[in-house]
Amino acid sequence: MIIQQVAFVLVLVTAVYFIYKRISLIRKTIQLGKEPILTGKAGLRVKNMLLVAFGQKKMFKKLIPAILHFFIYVGFLVINLEVLEFVADGVLGTHRIFAPWLGSFYPVLMNVFEFLAVAVLLACVFFLVRRNILKVPRFWSAEMTRWPRLDANLILITEIVLMTAILTMNAADQVLQTRDSHYVSTGSLFFSSYLVPLLQNSSTPSLILIERFAWWFHIIGILGFAVYVTYSKHLHIFLAFPNTYFANLEPKGQIKNMPVVTREVKSMLGLETSTTTSEPGRFGAKDVNDLAWTNLMAAYACTECGRCTSECPANQTGKKLSPRKIMMDTRDRLEVVGKSLLAGGPGLNDGKTLLNDYISKEEINACTSCNACVEACPVMINPLEIIIELRRYVAMEESGSPAQWNSMFQNMETSFAPWKFSAADRFNWSKD
Repeated sequence: MIIQQVAFVLVLVTAVYFIYKRISLIRKTIQLGKEPILTGKAGLRVKNMLLVAFGQKKMFKKLIPAILHFFIYVGFLVINLEVLEFVADGVLGTHRIFAPWLGSFYPVLMNVFEFLAVAVLLACVFFLVRRNILKVPRFWSAEMTRWPRLDANLILITEIVLMTAILTMNAADQVLQTRDSHYVSTGSLFFSSYLVPLLQNSSTPSLILIERFAWWFHIIGILGFAVYVTYSKHLHIFLAFPNTYFANLEPKGQIKNMPVVTREVKSMLGLETSTTTSEPGRFGAKDVNDLAWTNLMAAYACTECGRCTSECPANQTGKKLSPRKIMMDTRDRLEVVGKSLLAGGPGLNDGKTLLNDYISKEEINACTSCNACVEACPVMINPLEIIIELRRYVAMEESGSPAQWNSMFQNMETSFAPWKFSAADRFNWSKD
């Protein structure tokens, strides 16, 4: 038994170490971004977090996927409470340590766990079919290359296998309870009892081997899953909460002004009393460090569901823009920079930038700023903020906007309207 305890502690410490290292790198990478301008009260932000991240409010625009996703989500939260018992048993060398403390409530709790395990298993099977057999178009668009599709499938298959391990372990345990006093009586568990006839005729040593294998497989799977999630799009499981808390609370369509430009205009109009003459820095964003850290966190929070792209009118008309790709490209750039910095490399000075090397001007120019992607996102990610910052850089630093846009900019500067006529003639349309 002591060997199992030592082995478990080593596995646990190793997993925690790798999770800590990965989270530290992600945190440092996100901190490359600028400080955002946050508005709105904390109470409203907490409300958003509870309703959208915890309550899955925006998921329910598509009812059937939402219900199934809700089962997976609740299963993840509740079934992982059982992991606490796994950890306690692994460290202390006990078996079902909470059973004596919870008494008659323990079988009730285990039946709830099993119901959720079956619900998660069935939901994952449905999602696998939906992705790979029904082939929902948004899961097969251009940016969904081999790795993003494999990533989603790996997570779903892992969930199915882990839930099967729980049910197998409980079934073997129920048989052993009738043969060995070491196994705490849990009573009949509804779902795993259907597997009992398959194990009833097995020898006691075989059952012990099955039960222990399933136990170890499940806990190692959970710890491995926790490490893998930090490299996967499923990091949204955790980052959805801070992302919804720090999300932009301004009305959709209200674009944030650039503070340095606002100060300059106020100074020209005599409204700015400050005498500071600091350099304005870069206008807009060329690379990830020019974006706010909330934009970078949102890139890691993106689950690549594609709801934003499926709602994008530019994408629907065949243009190159995909809001999902904007977020995926931002995360890819962050990953490259983060790994480079970790290895003592050039980091941001590697000769590449988010604009041009990852996201093209054709993509950002196709955006109509309609906010459809923002409205569609289940966790309040805002691809439009990144697009606007990239366009600001192109317009203000490179003067690289399309010729038609430059004509519009000039008209707005001289005539205060996108059209080339005097401001005094603006209301002439009403005369007739």
